[in-house]
Amino acid sequence: MATMESLIGLVNRIQRACTVLGDYGGDNSAFSSLWEALPSVAVVGGQSSGKSSVLESIVGRDFLPRGSGIVTRRPLVLQLQKTDEGQTEYAEFLHLPKRRFTDFGVVRREIEEETNRVTGRTKQISPIPIHLSIYSPNVVNLTLVDLPGLTKVAVEGQPDSIVQDIENMVRTYVEKPNCIILAISPANQDIATSDAIKLAREVDPTGERTFGVLTKLDLMDKGTNALDVLEGRSYRLQHPWVGVVNRSQADINKNVDMIAARRREREYFVSSTEYGHLSSKMGSEYLAKLLSRHLESVIKARIPSITSLINKNIDELESEMDHLGRPIAIDAGAQLYTILELCRAFDRIFKEHLEGGRPGGDRVYGVFDNQLPAALKKLPFDRHLSLQNVRKVVSEADGYQPHLIAPEQGYRRLIDGSLQYFRGPAEASVDAVHFILKELVRKSIGETQELKRFPTLQAELAAAANEALERFRDESKKTTLRLVDMESSYLTVDFFRKLPQEVEKGGNPSASTIDRYTEGHFRRIGSNVSFYINMVSETLRNSIPKAVVYCQVREAKRSLLDHFYTQIGKKEGKQLSQLLDEDPALMDRRQQCAKRLELYKAARDEIDSVSWAR
Repeated sequence: MATMESLIGLVNRIQRACTVLGDYGGDNSAFSSLWEALPSVAVVGGQSSGKSSVLESIVGRDFLPRGSGIVTRRPLVLQLQKTDEGQTEYAEFLHLPKRRFTDFGVVRREIEEETNRVTGRTKQISPIPIHLSIYSPNVVNLTLVDLPGLTKVAVEGQPDSIVQDIENMVRTYVEKPNCIILAISPANQDIATSDAIKLAREVDPTGERTFGVLTKLDLMDKGTNALDVLEGRSYRLQHPWVGVVNRSQADINKNVDMIAARRREREYFVSSTEYGHLSSKMGSEYLAKLLSRHLESVIKARIPSITSLINKNIDELESEMDHLGRPIAIDAGAQLYTILELCRAFDRIFKEHLEGGRPGGDRVYGVFDNQLPAALKKLPFDRHLSLQNVRKVVSEADGYQPHLIAPEQGYRRLIDGSLQYFRGPAEASVDAVHFILKELVRKSIGETQELKRFPTLQAELAAAANEALERFRDESKKTTLRLVDMESSYLTVDFFRKLPQEVEKGGNPSASTIDRYTEGHFRRIGSNVSFYINMVSETLRNSIPKAVVYCQVREAKRSLLDHFYTQIGKKEGKQLSQLLDEDPALMDRRQQCAKRLELYKAARDEIDSVSWAR
């Protein structure tokens, strides 16, 4: 069963991968649609509604810029990644991918500076998001988008359109059907005037995607409370309202840390006469867990559509990749090195199939454990050793002079004839393993991503591998048939030595002589031969797999491409270039497609690896 962390963490990683490739908010509609298909939480509220404080309470860190007027002037995509207990908290910006921030005061300054780099040191806004990831044992896995606060009037230095510009920007996020709206409203204002609730009602009239959060409960006038809102009487949502108590400005000025603030928030609700009965469902910690649980349920519901979208895009990209070809160095030595590296990548995947790292090698065992025994059981020994055939073979072997004691020539002919039947299962085992190995070669070439750009090399490699497999098959067939022929060339002596003793056990040799050509006599011959053939069958059942593995599987692992390597080493630079034919004009497009394809396949594989109880 998948954990909440694994599901939400998966979505976080896919979202981050989309962003790293520069596709979110860009021109690539496929990646934009993938991002939009993934659920996230948009934090919406009016200016000074307490948005920043709520976010900091969820994170447990003081890291957001503060001030009067519009402080959040660019969307902040905040990805929270839960780490193991004891690990150091740190933050990473997408625009500074190789730098880790452990001082969250520096994080705040970087947000301010990165905002100013795009908007200038004015009160302008920009829809270009800042991407920040925070790794901490004190958070739950969440993706939150902090948006500029809704406002009613433009202040000095802002264009008259700023009010509508901010609302339009916020709408681009909250109108998406997979966006969860965290509507922040201050408790010391009438809920009917809440900018966040007003906008949420317009884009989510049923309230299915909206979570209402009341801030500043501790700042309400004496004698008043927010129970009508929190208990859903003033404005009902599909999800319960959550009240929070953030740090006061005095607390912020005194640098009261978030851990202490969380503790004081819990104490406030537990000790409150108005909200004590709701204390278990109040506070920023409960809000974070509530959002994480809901996000998990949304992800579960969306996974099929996300998978379908990913598969559709993979098909489209693979189709495009089939028509694209990559720049290769002109130097013959570099080309030879590239070819050898590609061959080694293929050989590594092929061996993984045989050794169990990838599926397919188990089918070889299936030949020995199922197909070969079944074939041995189906051999027509009943017909060959029938009473009529035994009489016929023994009589023909005697010729004009009947046998005196035991029909040795008859026995030999019956045994030789029976042993010839083993040639069929032996050859069939060789051919079956050969077919599996050829299929694994084909599959391994298809799974070697680096080879997909070089169809000429793929064909040469497949031809060389199949040629080697043919040689291995021929040698394996010779060896297994030798095993059968060896059984024919020298019969087990002990088998014959028992025959006279069995005759003597009858107590009357003359009676045996008289009975020599009766039905019972021929039945005993058939029974003796059948016993011997069963003994040989058990021997071959064990020895044939050994020969096949030694001659085919072992050799395929050891020397599948040895002859090919020898031939490649003799080729001139022009011949090597033909194997690595490249169209430079398509290089950029191919590289982009390769990156996107890698992302989609990794996302699909990770989604497939995550299972949960339904």
